[in-house]
Amino acid sequence: MVNIGNVVVDDALYEKMGHYLSNDKVELVAKAYAFAENAHAGQSRLSGEAFFEHPKQTALFLADLRLDASALSAALLHDVLEDCDVTFEELSNEFGSDVAGLVDGVTKLTNAEVMGDSQFLPGSQSAFEETSLEDIAQAETLRKMLMAMAEDVRVVLIKLADRLHNMRTIASLPQGRREAMAKETLEIYAPLAHRLGIWEIKWMLEDLSFQQIDPDTYKQISLRLNTKRGKREEYIQKVVGIVKSELAEAGIKADVYGRPKHIYSIHKKTERYHESNREVSEIYDLFAVRILVDEVKDCYGALGAMHTKWRPLPGQFDDYIANPKDNLYQSLHTAVLCEESSPVEIQIRTHDMHEVAEYGVAAHWLYKETGELDIQFEEKMTWLRQLLEWQRDVSGAVEFIESFKTDIFQNQVFVYTPDGDVIELPMGSTPLDFAYRIHTDIGHSCVGAKVNGKLVALNYRLQNGDTIQIMTSKVTRGPSLDWINPSLGYAKTSSARAKMRQWFNRQERQTNIERGKELFQKQVARLDLSTNENKVAEMFKYKTVDDMFADLGGGSLSTAKLISRISMKSEFTEQLIPSVVPKTGPASGVQVLGVGDLLTNIARCCNPIMGDEITGFITRGRGVTVHRTSCPNITSEDELDRIVSVDWGESKTLYPVRIQLDCWDRVGLLGDVTSVVSNERINIANINSEEYDDRCVISLTVYTNGIDQLGHLYTKLEAVNGVDGVTRLRNVDPQNEIENKV
Repeated sequence: MVNIGNVVVDDALYEKMGHYLSNDKVELVAKAYAFAENAHAGQSRLSGEAFFEHPKQTALFLADLRLDASALSAALLHDVLEDCDVTFEELSNEFGSDVAGLVDGVTKLTNAEVMGDSQFLPGSQSAFEETSLEDIAQAETLRKMLMAMAEDVRVVLIKLADRLHNMRTIASLPQGRREAMAKETLEIYAPLAHRLGIWEIKWMLEDLSFQQIDPDTYKQISLRLNTKRGKREEYIQKVVGIVKSELAEAGIKADVYGRPKHIYSIHKKTERYHESNREVSEIYDLFAVRILVDEVKDCYGALGAMHTKWRPLPGQFDDYIANPKDNLYQSLHTAVLCEESSPVEIQIRTHDMHEVAEYGVAAHWLYKETGELDIQFEEKMTWLRQLLEWQRDVSGAVEFIESFKTDIFQNQVFVYTPDGDVIELPMGSTPLDFAYRIHTDIGHSCVGAKVNGKLVALNYRLQNGDTIQIMTSKVTRGPSLDWINPSLGYAKTSSARAKMRQWFNRQERQTNIERGKELFQKQVARLDLSTNENKVAEMFKYKTVDDMFADLGGGSLSTAKLISRISMKSEFTEQLIPSVVPKTGPASGVQVLGVGDLLTNIARCCNPIMGDEITGFITRGRGVTVHRTSCPNITSEDELDRIVSVDWGESKTLYPVRIQLDCWDRVGLLGDVTSVVSNERINIANINSEEYDDRCVISLTVYTNGIDQLGHLYTKLEAVNGVDGVTRLRNVDPQNEIENKV
């Protein structure tokens, strides 16, 4: 321990900050150290260690990043507002507004604070999300932190260091809390570290989270890496020696060493290999080398030397020096077929680039001792402020966070405007996403798009380097409801869909109600469902049916979500008189309520499928026959004592469903229809087409696992050019037998 004035400070912290902070700044940190230690006195973590150890370790990590005195002080104090009898005013008086503001930015909101916000109460637009108060509090905390980050990036650096230590000491938490924290870390904090370019924190958070979420896979990968460690290290040293020799011969001074492999990155690469049918064992035979040089020209010189020595693998070269990532990352990436025909991944960059690659925004810190601003860094950080501006219209904290996951944390594509300006969008974005990113009015008035001079569909997936030209109408028609349907793929980004929903919400409420009612009736009619609209509204926590229709017509509630939720709920089954019958056979995916497993079979007269409202009828020698509740054979039945209540259980049974497509006839129509069904991995039992004049009717029997899948298929089929409508027919051809597939 070290004495600083009247304060005793941890040796390690003093040594780290003493290398770059002036004496008066060290004294500020020491003051915060003493204040926090006193505030947390007597408090313990679940592990049994003193609570103050946590903020101390948070500050120690930030000292490794050479953060300023205010950030280190805030790290030491980051829990005092939440866990101690300390007010914001007291903190501000003691340490100034800078430190107090940072602490407030990372302080969690309480449930009471959230309950005071009317936008999260039942009846609000986001009510149908059915999120718990704890989920809302968590989401609002993240939203608050991200908004604060736009003003001062130190907030998120403190939070990342805080989360890292929590993950390192997670073993003392209950299993449920460990899994929840690990999932949140993997979905929010690790991608955020990546987006900010802090590689060191990113990979540590990923591995620690993965260890909790999938411990078996984590152990398998770890064991396999350890098994091959000796051979791998021997090979890397051999390659490193050759690389050093080649660079020295080329007159390039460089540091060369092997790069460590991280378990989570290996896991993700394993998944990609599975998708491409590549041999997974190849992953463990990949080797990685990093080359650090003094100047940019030496990066390209080293690249030339490596490609001269070994054959480069096709499609494995990326120049992030000429085209830096938005998180400031710069490097040359290549892969070569090295000694013994083994592939080796090589990264080449300068020492300055390496510092940025490891520490991201912390390496370009704005708040240096000199007080000078890094203008280049300030300009590069505008991406965050722009994205936050685009999220302003997103309603509710939960939707805000989901929007960030989609729009910020996914892999990015870089495309160009006709003027040559670079626009960054999430992978999978479309011309519509591009249009709304440029300006809301351009999105609303979009009628078409050209990519690289050629007309494309509005759901075309943009590729790196594409140049996009948006064609607009002089008369703003507004977006189509199809654009916010996720199944059709017109818009990838949450921000674009939010702007579309806003447009619909601004329209006359009565128009939305009428449109929503029409959509509701169309959906239940085409799937031949007999649902009560009042019960559906109650299920989504709407006060009135009109409120539900208004959201449905305005796009806030999607038809896909509507059908999916209806198919999962059993409240729509009539409460009929139960009857006790002897157990005669194993369950077949249908459960007889209050009785147990019984032999069941599907009625051919009405052919119910998973998601339909169903009723059971006791038949002699055949157990229980399952009918649709609306089946005439049930509604006209006099022997009520033979009627039992049933529900869909968990089953992998496939049900035959006969559907009819009303279409305009054209060449290739039948092929397009069958292709859509095939792409949905749905089998066709039979198909028939009848033509008259320029119209045709296509009838087909498909095997589906329930209403949810059937509704999704309808959406895809209705998007086929020439298809006017899709209808479910009541009966299936009696010659077709029900297939049970596992």
